[in-house]
Amino acid sequence: MVVRHWREDLCTVIQVTGDLDVAGAPRLRAELEQATTVSGPLNLILDFTEVPFCDSVGLGVLVGLHNQVKRRKGRMIVVLAPGMIRHLLTITNLDRHFETSESLAEARAAMGSAA
Repeated sequence: MVVRHWREDLCTVIQVTGDLDVAGAPRLRAELEQATTVSGPLNLILDFTEVPFCDSVGLGVLVGLHNQVKRRKGRMIVVLAPGMIRHLLTITNLDRHFETSESLAEARAAMGSAA
């Protein structure tokens, strides 16, 4: 798994490549710890378009991050390609809780309109 993050205006973008599973979750958690040290509201865009697989451990990381963002009065948009992770959010009813986007450009525009 490869994780990169950077600041853009009033949000942090986190780009993930590879499987979000028991092996990759610690790497993502470490990057999230660094990326979420900003003060004030926590506004994140998670680019998961290059994440083909997510297991229950990875899903737990996402739910924990979502809760952290809500506690800090922020916003989180998850960018998803059609496929497994979008389906996983649907069958677990988490699609009702996660804001999703089909492209990084769309998520940036949506985040900009809320800022």
